[in-house]
Amino acid sequence: MKLNQVGFQLYTCRDLLKTPEGIVDTLKRLRKIGYTTLELCGVDAVSAAELANIISGEGFKAISSHEPSDELLACPEKSIEHLDLFGCSAAAYPYPSGVDFGSRAALEELIAKLQHAGDVLGKAGKSLAYHNHHVEFRKVDGKIILDRIYDGTSKTALKAELDTFWVQRGGGSVVEWVQKLSGRMEVIHLKDYVINDQTEAQICEIGAGNINFKPVVAAAEAAGCQWFVVEQDTCPGDPVDSLAQSFRYIQENLV
Repeated sequence: MKLNQVGFQLYTCRDLLKTPEGIVDTLKRLRKIGYTTLELCGVDAVSAAELANIISGEGFKAISSHEPSDELLACPEKSIEHLDLFGCSAAAYPYPSGVDFGSRAALEELIAKLQHAGDVLGKAGKSLAYHNHHVEFRKVDGKIILDRIYDGTSKTALKAELDTFWVQRGGGSVVEWVQKLSGRMEVIHLKDYVINDQTEAQICEIGAGNINFKPVVAAAEAAGCQWFVVEQDTCPGDPVDSLAQSFRYIQENLV
């Protein structure tokens, strides 16, 4: 892994991106830290065209985008237009909102929609990736849902955006899942896992938790992963400080 493959998820800084000035200031700070790539996630303070100009103007490359779940499946053509605007080729399905995983029929419907959206994106030269949480590690009829999703879709239609925290939260082995998705994973979310003072699982800065990232990164490289995206859903203070801490750890220990 090289440093220019390490990016961050805009969602981490969502509270700082509520004005045009906040967007510019935050990106300047992150560029100074050393980040050069990012992953998009809903920013409403400016138009998409304005955001694209700001991102490129501050020296960043957008490598993928978390698209609205329902819209992505219902109208993948709209996501293609959005990706084109930012010059990126990958869309991520961020969360199975409203899907009843207790229903085999609902799961099969989701799988069919993912296949269709992935086919449409593929014909336009784009890719669709599934971003997991822990809910997909529930079993339906004795089989893990995430396995059903990937087994039920073609490797060309649906890629993986594996999230390290949520794999561990779901009881899976991060390295084993990376290996299982070899050739199918273009982006991985680097997200550390710690047990806090209330004995609850909590997301933390890379290197501050319990995940051993060296074998994870090595497996991801062997699996053909191109981008390593730092995402921290919740931060103890300024999210830019948390992203800086994670970047320093990666720079000193993983590249």
